[in-house]
Order: sequence, then C-alpha cells, then structure tokens
Amino acid sequence: MSNLIPDCENCFGLCCVALPYAKSADFAFDKEAGKPCPNLKADYRCQIHADLRGKGFRGCTSFECFGAGQQVSQNTFKNRDWRSHPELQKEMFDVFPVMHQLHEMLFYLTEILHLEAARPIHGEVSGILGKTEELTNMEPDLIMAIDVQAHREEVNKLLLIASEIVRRNSGLNHKSSKKNNGRRDFIGAKLSGEVFCGANLRGSLFIAADLRKADLRYTDLIGADFRDADLSGANLMGSIFLTQAQVNSAKGDMHTKLPKGLQRPEHWVN
Repeated sequence: MSNLIPDCENCFGLCCVALPYAKSADFAFDKEAGKPCPNLKADYRCQIHADLRGKGFRGCTSFECFGAGQQVSQNTFKNRDWRSHPELQKEMFDVFPVMHQLHEMLFYLTEILHLEAARPIHGEVSGILGKTEELTNMEPDLIMAIDVQAHREEVNKLLLIASEIVRRNSGLNHKSSKKNNGRRDFIGAKLSGEVFCGANLRGSLFIAADLRKADLRYTDLIGADFRDADLSGANLMGSIFLTQAQVNSAKGDMHTKLPKGLQRPEHWVN
C-alpha cells in the first residue's frame, strides 16, 4: 500500500492548489479551486506546516490524498510541474480530484485484501482493483472522462459485501446498542462507554461527539465524520475502512486503541 500513502516530497502541492475551501473552523480563509494557498512556498512545501492547527488550518491536517498527489505529479504529468509548465495547470488541477477518488477506492479495495474474513471475495476484489489501477495510469484527457460515480458504485458493492462478512464473522454478533440501530446523526451526542460492536456506521456524523471509552470494534466506519469527536480511551480495533484523515480530525489519548496501520496524531493527549 506504499503507493497509497501521501508522499509530499514527490508532489507539486496539488492539494494546496487544486482544491477549494471555505473559511470555517477548519480553514482560516476562503480559497478558490486552482488558486495556490498563500502558505505554499516555491518548493511546494507549506511554510506553516509545523503549526497548521494553531494557525487555523485543521482541515489540512485531516486531508488524505491516498497517494494521488505523487501519482498525478510524477506519473500522469511525468514530473512536469505546474509552475514551470503553466499550460498544464488547468488540466493538472482537473485531473487531481478524479485521481483522488480513484486512489481512495484503491485504498479501500486493498484493505479488503488484507481482511482474512473477506477471503471468499478476494478474487473479485483483485479484479476491480486491477481495473481501477488501469484507470489511474491513463492519459490526462481519458482520466477526466472517467464516469467516477459509475465506477464507485461498482466498487461500493464489494465494500458492502466485505463489511457484512467481516462484521458477521467478528464473533461480536452485532452488539451495538439497539437504541442506536439505523441512527446516523450523532452530532454532539453523549456516547461515553457506548457499545457499537459490529455495527454499520458508514457515513455517520460523530462531529464533536463524546465517544470516550466507546467500543467501536469491528465497525464499518467508511465516510464517518469524527471532527472534534473525543475518542479518548475508545477501542477501534478491528474497525474497517477507517482512514488516517478521520483519526487526525478527532481527539484522543494514549489509551485510544487504533487499527493496525494507523498512527496516533501528534495533537492527541499523551
């Protein structure tokens, strides 16, 4: 999965240019798509990287490109940067969001191949993973013509099957609290010590929720929003489709248990 890990040293700061953002709790000011962030230096590095959260750019610390940045910079455009080749700017900035989505799908598909319980569908997953990789290696004009939504729907079918298999075989028998069955809006909710074992929590909103010591083992967390959620002491072992970006957007401590491969953010309490 090394190609799905961001490598900023081999990227032309594409997330700092191609994507727009609005002034909010996550960003200190508005920025249009295709306009370089004022904090982006000539060498494509961020001049406030060491203090992004303190400067009002929490959104930057929780963004995950899944390796799309270096793919577009080094492979799609063959190491031709947008400053030296201004004629490539629009095309490069248009390709990046598409590549970002494709690499996100690659990330989830690759995770399934590491889930022993999902072995029965590994063959099918490998097939669509290969197809997705082929899409990422096409020429810029062909990448922009991809029907991303149609491809995502095809991928999502396998993600749902894998989720059901893993959660069903977790041995926890879907011990999620009955009062939360089917619920997706947990914004600001008091959920300390809550049991969600084996639950399907995809797309759930946990913004600013109190999840201290919550049991989130073997839950499907794809797309769940954990911004400012307190995961101190929570157990997320075995949870699937959880990304580093989601973890970075939350609060936690040394007692928070994370799935293998995810790192404890620097801003968490020791």
